[in-house]
Amino acid sequence: MACSTISYLWRDKSASQGFRSGVSLHSHTNQSKETLDFLANLGNQYPIIRPLLSRLESRSEAKHGVRVNYAESYWTPPMTPKLAFDLESQQIEKLDVAPMVSISDHDNIKAPMLLRTVPSARQIPVSVEWTAPYGEQSFHLGVHNLPSAKATEWMATLEEYTANPNDERMTEILAALHDEPNVLVIFNHPLWDLYLVGDDRHLFLVNQFLQKNGNYMHALELNGLRHWEENRRVRQLAEQWNMLLISGGDRHGVEPNANINLTNASCFTEFVHEVRREKKSDILFMPQYAEPWKHRLLQSTVDAIRYYPEFPQGSRSWDERVYHPDANGVVRPLSELW
Repeated sequence: MACSTISYLWRDKSASQGFRSGVSLHSHTNQSKETLDFLANLGNQYPIIRPLLSRLESRSEAKHGVRVNYAESYWTPPMTPKLAFDLESQQIEKLDVAPMVSISDHDNIKAPMLLRTVPSARQIPVSVEWTAPYGEQSFHLGVHNLPSAKATEWMATLEEYTANPNDERMTEILAALHDEPNVLVIFNHPLWDLYLVGDDRHLFLVNQFLQKNGNYMHALELNGLRHWEENRRVRQLAEQWNMLLISGGDRHGVEPNANINLTNASCFTEFVHEVRREKKSDILFMPQYAEPWKHRLLQSTVDAIRYYPEFPQGSRSWDERVYHPDANGVVRPLSELW
């Protein structure tokens, strides 16, 4: 029987007492490529924005000879892997428990592989947020603690599926990941309609996906950047499917994850066994989650575009962190295209 407990630090200051470790799941670094498709979607959703985007698109083509291509463009979060690892670790240490951090950038494992060369982060698990197309939607699956010796091979498998999705192949991959005893597979923000297919259609696809693959998923994520109502509905979904809930902060800016897991495990693999075998998950929401959701989204946006003079070269200004094809189709930072 799945057993998930949820605590809120602003209500219970002693919530971490009696636990050995805190686990930060699902956060992003400057190795994560974040789509700019949302800008085009904004123009489609809000007619008042479309004329503004049209003017900017025309100016780009007239002044720089570059036609705006949202699908081929992307931005990267400001924090380097080491800065992100330290940020998450320090928040957990303030609770007087030992930190474990699992960074899961979009569709690549560069951050944990880089961090494994740093003594203080050598034990970090190899994790990724996998973009898994399903029908007219895409689901984001957190795949944590890939075996080091096979991590590159696993990434090739996941990338091949993303490029050529197939329902049967999806189930094969998830079953094979489940057969890896130390791997944790999480359905990240399961009720976020990423591709705007409509709430009813999205919920249908989620239930269909869980009917086919739920046996290979180890938990549903309560997301630290999604609003209260959506997370409440995720709790109902977990009850419906008798699934465990787990934390996932989804940090992209410089605010540490808004929720973590508490555990008595002494290493990440022990934590995986606690979730998978004991079906036990203790979630702690941090004080920042109590702030108004729209305010937090705005702050995260400001974090993404503001200037960081203390950061390494290439991560300081927003136009060093936004990438777009040049006139020849070569993807370059905007700072080189101006």
